Amino acid sequence: MHRHDPTRILQDLIRCPSVTPAEGGALVYLDGVLAEAGFTVDRPVFSEAGTPDVENLFATIGSGAPHFVFAGHTDVVPPGDEAHWSHDPFGGDIVDGMLYGRGAVDMKGGIAAFTAAALDFLTEGGLKQGTISLLVTGDEEGPSINGTVKLLDWAAKKGHRFDAAIVGEPTNPERLGDAIKIGRRGSLSGTITVQGRQGHVAYPHLAVNPIPQLMKLIRRLTAEALDHGNERFDASNLEFIGLDVDNKAWNVIPAEASARFNIRFNDEWNRDTLEAWLRSRLREAAGNEIDFELELVPTGSASFLTHSDKLIGTLSDAVEASTGRRPALSTSGGTSDARFIKDYCPVVEFGLVGQTMHQIDERVSVADLQTLTAIYRGFLDQYFA
Repeated sequence: MHRHDPTRILQDLIRCPSVTPAEGGALVYLDGVLAEAGFTVDRPVFSEAGTPDVENLFATIGSGAPHFVFAGHTDVVPPGDEAHWSHDPFGGDIVDGMLYGRGAVDMKGGIAAFTAAALDFLTEGGLKQGTISLLVTGDEEGPSINGTVKLLDWAAKKGHRFDAAIVGEPTNPERLGDAIKIGRRGSLSGTITVQGRQGHVAYPHLAVNPIPQLMKLIRRLTAEALDHGNERFDASNLEFIGLDVDNKAWNVIPAEASARFNIRFNDEWNRDTLEAWLRSRLREAAGNEIDFELELVPTGSASFLTHSDKLIGTLSDAVEASTGRRPALSTSGGTSDARFIKDYCPVVEFGLVGQTMHQIDERVSVADLQTLTAIYRGFLDQYFA
């Protein structure tokens, strides 16, 4: 057992209904726990037109290098119909060794574990030189505009220079110790819109139906693989995720049709090369017959791969010491706030088993929570040795 109990910390965090972008009391709670332990705690709030204001937390202790950061988010997705839960999604109930609640896995569990590990490490005099910081946002499950990306910029302007970071996202597919995320594919979203000519379905010769034309463009983009992956990353993939003609009538050919897509891409691509690939194939399919527009979403992320032997090796050793398993080094999955942190320091992700994240009855094994805390503590012992 740990001097500072991650189970109790997680229960307290779950009982804060911090559904994004609401703070819900979670950052207030962490502020109190960390300030009492001697951390200097700041709570910047960031704003941007058209998006909700977001509360964030940056807590730091120690001075000088090396400066290590634990990063995460206290905001959670909505619980859905609470009647379908077997336990209160904001109750933090423990039944048969499982702790239930929204955010138990994604990712209040990771925050509870690294908070407990850092407090144990400090209490036992582990930090003789260097700095430990906790960077926690309330905007990871939301637009990700007023959270980590601005909090990092804020910290840099305050003079903080980071040497390494671990994001406590759930990274393990089956068992704790399966995998460390050492990189991620990038993400690019966009919309293809085809302009037709509205008309009566009984007189198609007087109209131009944009739907078959849009399908022709879609078929061209999905006719071949972007790539076949490499030794570092899975293959890139383009997926259409929405079609819209905004037409409720049964006897009207619509004026336009659009399709939304997302591309997850590896390090063989970037935004510019993907845009060139898209436009080339769309023009080829459209010829002089189809009037289309391609609009790419300005936000997105590039692929990245972390190469720090000290960070990856030290964490791998800590995982193996606590679980008996040497974790695989993975770049699979979606995106996380590591995509922002990678611009400031080497970053990896390691956290709980992710099987129930965002689901009804989201839950974590108390034993896994204790083991994750031990892994983070073992990492700190070695990193600051």
